[in-house]
Amino acid sequence: MAAPAAATQGEIDREIARERAAYEKAVAEGAPRTPHPARSYPPYRSSALRHPRQPLVEVAVRQDPEAVELASPAFGRTDVTELDCDLTRQHRGAPLGERITVSGRLLDRSGRPVRGQLIEIWQANAAGRYAHQRDQHPAPLDPNFTGVGRVLTDDDGGYAFTTIKPGAYPWRNHTGAWRPAHIHFSLFGTAFTQRLITQMYFPGDPLFRHDPILQSVTDDAARQRLVARYAHDLSAPEWSLGYHWDIVLDGPTATWIEEGR
Repeated sequence: MAAPAAATQGEIDREIARERAAYEKAVAEGAPRTPHPARSYPPYRSSALRHPRQPLVEVAVRQDPEAVELASPAFGRTDVTELDCDLTRQHRGAPLGERITVSGRLLDRSGRPVRGQLIEIWQANAAGRYAHQRDQHPAPLDPNFTGVGRVLTDDDGGYAFTTIKPGAYPWRNHTGAWRPAHIHFSLFGTAFTQRLITQMYFPGDPLFRHDPILQSVTDDAARQRLVARYAHDLSAPEWSLGYHWDIVLDGPTATWIEEGR
């Protein structure tokens, strides 16, 4: 991994404040509010290196056997099992950490359910470490937690995962950088090329204001839509805490989607 950037958390916080002020000024001058940040967001250091700088090139799909992947669903109902959506039962023992249930609905811009769509998640464990060879920060791995799951939305657009609340972890955007607890969501449409990716956060996290990735969503209302709601009625007695999070695919209340990051 690269050496830590020279910027401190205080300097990043001031950059975030400047970006938010510039956004609000633009809105006051007539620019539309949007859930999507600029692809290059200075406080999020690597965003300057990870987005296209030239116009996109349209590529014609050849009619070959592999082209079916561009026009077919990734999975059918028989490919996704009940165990796939319970990340606490995928190994021989129970994982360590706070057991949670995350559920909600996948909706279109008019609030209608989007049925039969594959939702995948991946996340760090309770200590804030991913089960991935590139994650080498000194937090313990959990042999009973891989941190990946998938489910198909039901006829009401609903989904549900049982998992462990992830921990915060350091990243090298700047000196002293920590990511708030979050879960990555991947949404497939009817083809691989329709895949969308976003993140869900947990309410009341003190790291929100210091995180350049979350703060790159400069519109307050759009940023709040990335935070799940604690739902006591979804909590299972002596088993798990419940969180509710709906995902809106497009329109004025769309959930932020990672674009070009």
